[in-house]
Amino acid sequence: MPIIVGLTGGIGSGKSTIAQIFVGMGIPVFNSDLKAKHILNNNTEVKELITKEFGAVYFNNKLDSVKLATLVFTDKEALDKLNKIVHPKVKDAFEEWVNQNSSAPILIKEAAILIESGAAKEMDQIISVSAPKNERVRRVIERDGVSETKVLARMANQLSDEERITFSNYIINNDGNELVIPQVVSIINQLKKD
Repeated sequence: MPIIVGLTGGIGSGKSTIAQIFVGMGIPVFNSDLKAKHILNNNTEVKELITKEFGAVYFNNKLDSVKLATLVFTDKEALDKLNKIVHPKVKDAFEEWVNQNSSAPILIKEAAILIESGAAKEMDQIISVSAPKNERVRRVIERDGVSETKVLARMANQLSDEERITFSNYIINNDGNELVIPQVVSIINQLKKD
């Protein structure tokens, strides 16, 4: 069986960039956030539950993610309800993906809320991507074209880097100064020894 590794980090930490480095080094990565988006747009049961819970957030059969984000990112209870609908489906998809990739020595599950969702308990190891708060805010404003206030509201619903690190076996510093590829290579070498 492969070693199952969770890769996480707060919004704007650069975890997707780090995931791409792992992919480039031949390690399969399951992107939980992309899978969740796919499920939100394509799973009939999920769409019905979301509509029942949050109202008209689908237009022309596509999710209005901005509208849904507005409803859940400032309301912890609403976010929990959304996660309870989507996470079981993502978990099932991940288990199927693991079975399909079981010949690989290392498999990575990339997830923004790996720890908050409880999925971290199912991982053999956890990698956290860390970056200074001001750098994370800058990246998200640039990437998503949203206000600083909106970025900070999303951050408030996630664990801080300090909290996330307490659950982690490895930390990748993605502050824009320290090279990340040597950090990734070092972690891969450690994982192969385990």
